[in-house]
Amino acid sequence: MESIWSQSCSIRERETLHNDLEVEVAVIGAGMAGILTAFALQEAGRQVVVLEANRIGSGQTRNTTAKITSQHGMVYQKVIQTMGMDAARQYAQANQLAVRAYKDIIKANQIDCDFEERSAYVYGNDAQTLQEEVRAAVELGLPASYVTDLNIPVPAVGAVKFDHQAQFHPLKFLKSISDGLTVYEHTPVQTVEEDRLYTPYGTVKAKQIVFTCHVPFLNFPGMYFTRLHQERSYVLALANAPQVDGMYISAEKGGWSFRNYGEFLLMGGENHRTGENTQGGRYERLRQKARECFPQSREVAHWSAQDCITPDGVPYIGRYTASRPNWYVATGFQKWGMTTSMVSAMILRDMICGTENSYAQVFDPGRFEAAALPGVAAESGQAVRGLIKRFFQIPAEEASNIPAGHGGIVFLDGEKVGVYKEQDGTIHAVDIRCPHLGCQLEWNPDERSWDCPCHGSRFDCDGRLISGPAQEEISLPQTQA
Repeated sequence: MESIWSQSCSIRERETLHNDLEVEVAVIGAGMAGILTAFALQEAGRQVVVLEANRIGSGQTRNTTAKITSQHGMVYQKVIQTMGMDAARQYAQANQLAVRAYKDIIKANQIDCDFEERSAYVYGNDAQTLQEEVRAAVELGLPASYVTDLNIPVPAVGAVKFDHQAQFHPLKFLKSISDGLTVYEHTPVQTVEEDRLYTPYGTVKAKQIVFTCHVPFLNFPGMYFTRLHQERSYVLALANAPQVDGMYISAEKGGWSFRNYGEFLLMGGENHRTGENTQGGRYERLRQKARECFPQSREVAHWSAQDCITPDGVPYIGRYTASRPNWYVATGFQKWGMTTSMVSAMILRDMICGTENSYAQVFDPGRFEAAALPGVAAESGQAVRGLIKRFFQIPAEEASNIPAGHGGIVFLDGEKVGVYKEQDGTIHAVDIRCPHLGCQLEWNPDERSWDCPCHGSRFDCDGRLISGPAQEEISLPQTQA
């Protein structure tokens, strides 16, 4: 399940850390946010190293749909209502500035990354709500208008249109801007204490430490696991499909997204909370819709993405916590990781360099808005349910009853474990407890993975860690059926 970006671009491999270091700034994570932050800091004269557990761009960046836009769905009315006009204007202007910043970097560095200016649309069937969103966006200074002439194969009365947005090839861009940076790959940060980062291969001492690793892996301080949840979404790349001349997302839950890349059409949808896909069928439903909309099309790639979601819909960018004034974080990008990565780089660069940033306040991780309380309570309740389920749910099947090619939770040798059975009968058994906080994992048949419904960690069928906040695998010895 490689994305079309991974299929068409490779980034040179970097060495693993092999000794202790002392630097000004250490950045954890070499995705778009981490690399952009390191790039901005190095441009500002700071000594920076980036530590990456896998490869540059190997996490969420390679699985994006790569839209660069301040059009973030039906967000602006919500932010005005929950955080006020000043905060909404900060959010809007920061993201619009990020679009321009990409253009400037690409032009200044002559980066060949298939950058194209495109309009962004949120389409739907509630004209009044769409028009109200347009009015809110215009009041905030955004290039918004209401349109009814849409080039998509699904019903819609109209759309919120943002002019002069963009799309690109994220890995080609990342390859270029990472070229002059010091990046250590296959170097996971296991823990951080004060000004020291500990890896299996050496210790890094840094005056400032930046967490851009999708979701912070330290539970304390900060407790970000209580203030975020993760969601998955699915994408098909289609040949022999039409040009839609823009980037489209649905205003309604369960809708579809469309955008072209060259001769291909990228069609996305089937979003769900991580760990809540035990029935599967997400790719098949997406394919069925593609056959309905584009009967002559042909699938050339498919992949999925994972997004961190905050309760109030605004990312956390800034100081990690008051007790660690030299730690910084960027997380909770919703489904807008490319634009928010640039916002993060600009804000964190200014904070570390001691420069005032007029957009930083709205993204402050220390905010505690009353409007966000129901969301925080919901995340805590989800975690409690995950723990209770582990202790009280009785598996319905023994290992011998799991069909070939399927996974499930069973009793095996007297223990409650997760089992995946290959077509030849080989059983892959794993500990069903998430090593992060002990919630019960759930089988994801579409991706053959074990996913945590509490905090979004994921593991392959052999128990190897795919993504955190967990940092350990869940493997058990392999047996035969």
